[in-house]
Amino acid sequence: MPIVRNLNQLTDAARGGAIAIGNFDGVHLGHQRIVHRLLERAQEVNGPAIVFTFDPHPAMILRPDECPPPLTWTERKAELLAQHGVDKIVAYPTDERLLQLTAQQFFDEIVCDALDARAMVEGPNFFFGHKREGNIQRLAEMTRAAGISLDIVEPYQQAGQLVSSSRVRRLIADGEVADAAEMLSAPYRIRGMVTHGAGRGAQLGFATANLDAVDTLLPKTGVYAGRAWVNSTARAAAISLGPNPTFGERHLKVEVHLLDFNETLYGQPLEVEFFKRLRDIISFESQEKLIAQLQQDVIQVRKISAE
Repeated sequence: MPIVRNLNQLTDAARGGAIAIGNFDGVHLGHQRIVHRLLERAQEVNGPAIVFTFDPHPAMILRPDECPPPLTWTERKAELLAQHGVDKIVAYPTDERLLQLTAQQFFDEIVCDALDARAMVEGPNFFFGHKREGNIQRLAEMTRAAGISLDIVEPYQQAGQLVSSSRVRRLIADGEVADAAEMLSAPYRIRGMVTHGAGRGAQLGFATANLDAVDTLLPKTGVYAGRAWVNSTARAAAISLGPNPTFGERHLKVEVHLLDFNETLYGQPLEVEFFKRLRDIISFESQEKLIAQLQQDVIQVRKISAE
């Protein structure tokens, strides 16, 4: 789905519908509940279902030292939202002017003028405008005055616990990627560029693609079962996050061993998904013991990938 980054690029087909505004980081089950209601309202007003999000997250500009790593990059977020039926994604470039808009200015310029919204769908903790001065009660007053319907969607709970981007982030940081996937409804995915490494994996019989420039949250260090996407084709993969202490290396690396694959990927982007954490990163007494463990890792990856 093409991402709209300039409001002047909005066509009439992308206006006059239902909108939801927010970061939608991860597009988890709570976000999906909002999207479901958004689609219902869009159908009722006979218009498009629009998600308006921000790139980057406003906190990256306002509080860069406190802003956590994102769960999704903008293109991935748009892909996930499109899979759930959203018609158009607006990823507004966050700048100082946007951050200085009052709540009323934001509502007038973006909701009314640019998007010509007929319906809005938000969660109860929605804030907007300079210094987050606008809350859901203020939004209700504005939409009522403008003749725009407003739906407030309650947060999603799973097993009695609130589903949120923060909770998903904690699970991933702890290596609980399988639990995180249940809240995301899809395996957690990262992306990076394949760069040259030491070539040691190939020497051991387990060639790896070394990922650099990963711009989202990395799971806890360890070895994972997952898959990599090569030219839109999924390949089972064993993923190592962390140093290589067996060979005296201490810096963190992201190494992806694609099973039954021997093509060159240097200089190409690679997306990788995580199914399950298999073990810690440990130092082996010998190269032979390391190889034996890698063989066991591959067996587990094959088994998990076949499930």
